[in-house]
Amino acid sequence: MVTATFDVHCPCCEATLRIDAETRAIIAHTIPERPKPIEDLAAEVVKLKGEEARRDEVFQKQVEAQKSHGRVLEKKFDELFKRAKENPNAPAPLRDIDLD
Repeated sequence: MVTATFDVHCPCCEATLRIDAETRAIIAHTIPERPKPIEDLAAEVVKLKGEEARRDEVFQKQVEAQKSHGRVLEKKFDELFKRAKENPNAPAPLRDIDLD
């Protein structure tokens, strides 16, 4: 008597499971070979050194942005204050919390 079996591909671990239809049990499984995480250690070290320069560049950009952040907020406040003086009867702008 020949029993029917079928293969199922696991989306989580990418293994192939062979299932017996009659007993509904896993008969066999095969796990795919995974590539080595690091092929060449010297190449990975060079890549990490390049990442250090990129991180430093991003950090310097953020430092400059923080230095000018106060001036930007001050200009925004002055502009809104000027608008409020010009038209004191204007309704207050809608905020996200006002829409709830």
